[in-house]
Amino acid sequence: MREDEFTELAAAYQAELRAHCYRILGSVHDAEDALQEALVRAWKGIDRFEGRASVRSWLYAIATNSALDIARHRSRREFAVDLGAPAALGAELDPALTELPWLEPFPDRWLTPAIQPTPEARYEQRESVEIAFMILLQELPPLQRAVLILRDVLGFTAAEASLQLETSVASVTSALQRARSTASAALPARSQQETLRALGDRAVADLAHRYATALETGDVEALLGMLTDDATWCMPPTPTWYQGHESLRVWLAGGPLVERWQHRSTLANGQLAVGCYLFHTASGRYQPAVIDVLTLDGDKIAAVTAFLLDDSTAAETFASFGLPADPS
Repeated sequence: MREDEFTELAAAYQAELRAHCYRILGSVHDAEDALQEALVRAWKGIDRFEGRASVRSWLYAIATNSALDIARHRSRREFAVDLGAPAALGAELDPALTELPWLEPFPDRWLTPAIQPTPEARYEQRESVEIAFMILLQELPPLQRAVLILRDVLGFTAAEASLQLETSVASVTSALQRARSTASAALPARSQQETLRALGDRAVADLAHRYATALETGDVEALLGMLTDDATWCMPPTPTWYQGHESLRVWLAGGPLVERWQHRSTLANGQLAVGCYLFHTASGRYQPAVIDVLTLDGDKIAAVTAFLLDDSTAAETFASFGLPADPS
């Protein structure tokens, strides 16, 4: 096979393989590294592909092992709410811990609709990148993580998964049972996909608009009125997080709502999200700053995960979510 033929063949699977690597690693950047390494391995091993499995299964085997190689040598991706108790009333933000490996947001537009669910799959594509699911995956040992994804997200059979992971069917079955047990205890009863469908497109759009308006006008009471009583607000890579209206009222009024913002709605991790543009006095314009991923409980917001972006890469990150560098 010529290199251009391989490139064309691999291109058909790159989007789903990147999402697969992200599920294992919790990082867009690590997922991209794993994907590129997998493609190099696949090209070098193309002559050994004997057609005993489908091309898709063969590529998934290589991508899975490429991602697991990274996962075994790096700490799990952290989530602020799991690092300690919420901040006390009036507590200020601690400095960002940029040395910690934090969970990163994933653009829904990178999820391919081409993957058709099979009877073996338990989770939808978007459900399998939701914040709660990603936190669960990071808590699992690498093998259980990979098996749960291969079996319950991608719908591979136990035999296919065992070939991809170069282990026995019994090992795959055992790992899957343990992973499913953890998932059953950790995941919410209702996914964000189910919640969004129940609300409907119009109500979801209205929620995003009201959220953005409250932030832009500094209306703390309107914003709190959209949150559940025990709502959480975290801002990775900052370890500080807040919970409940009392703490959030003090922090919001003295922090984010003092700033000038503009917003554009988007979708991240299978959830409603908002791109937040912060006004910079020096440049006299709004610049990409934060991706807020909203976790809903019915028509209320139960959690805001505000991913704070580095100035040097914020515009590139916004572009990956289909957001312009300038909101005007």
